[in-house]
Amino acid sequence: MPPLPVFVTVDVEQDCPPFLDTWRGVEEGMPALRRLLAEEQVPATMFVTGEAARRFPRLVREVVADGHELGCHGDTHRSFAAMTPAEAAREIRASTDTLRAHADVVSFRAPYLQLPTRLLPQLCEAGYEIDSSAGRHKSLRARVERRGGVLRVPASVTSSTLRWPAAVRDRLFARLRPPVVLFVHPWEFVDLRRARLRFDCRFRTGGQALASLRSAIRLFKARGAWFGRLRDCRELLAGARGAARPARDDPRQFAGSPARRGG
Repeated sequence: MPPLPVFVTVDVEQDCPPFLDTWRGVEEGMPALRRLLAEEQVPATMFVTGEAARRFPRLVREVVADGHELGCHGDTHRSFAAMTPAEAAREIRASTDTLRAHADVVSFRAPYLQLPTRLLPQLCEAGYEIDSSAGRHKSLRARVERRGGVLRVPASVTSSTLRWPAAVRDRLFARLRPPVVLFVHPWEFVDLRRARLRFDCRFRTGGQALASLRSAIRLFKARGAWFGRLRDCRELLAGARGAARPARDDPRQFAGSPARRGG
């Protein structure tokens, strides 16, 4: 049986939009998250908004240097579902221009996991190859598929699931279909338990969230999982058809080695 592919993805944005307009997650949560990923030798796909990249260009350079994939999370974290086609085109163009000044960007995730399928051809025209704007926790119809010229790879669970008590969470994880796509936000690694937010946004945030992510990574490692960047899905699916592991198209290596298989 081939190893289970697992992709850790991070939505880099302001704190818990649209409820807060601070950036503690980027300033405080990201350093802790980057240390954890380096210690576990796990690469991630960082979906960064154009606004975040313009505010924190050094951070973008650093995560690229770490060997993580840089992806696009829109420009201003507005919902694409509320935009006209012209507004969406401007949003995509602005964020793409900002992010591609730092790295080759081929993966996209819309804010709030809301992307009307009519916009998929626009992503394709902008040079995107992978879209992770759907969630299996939001729709039973969400699946890996090629549509509108891009490969759609849905998130497996919502971010707060990783913060559930392990006894409950791990039972759900055992039932996830491949590829497993996890996602988190930097602001989850800041203690927001006393903030005036929805319960799912604030419970077990801060140190508990970091510990939960680490335990989830180690759970999948113990099951022999293979960790990659989302852009690797292109070769992963081709490899599945050809019964071969994906080749790396990124010459950089993470922590001295390619994305690692646990074990």
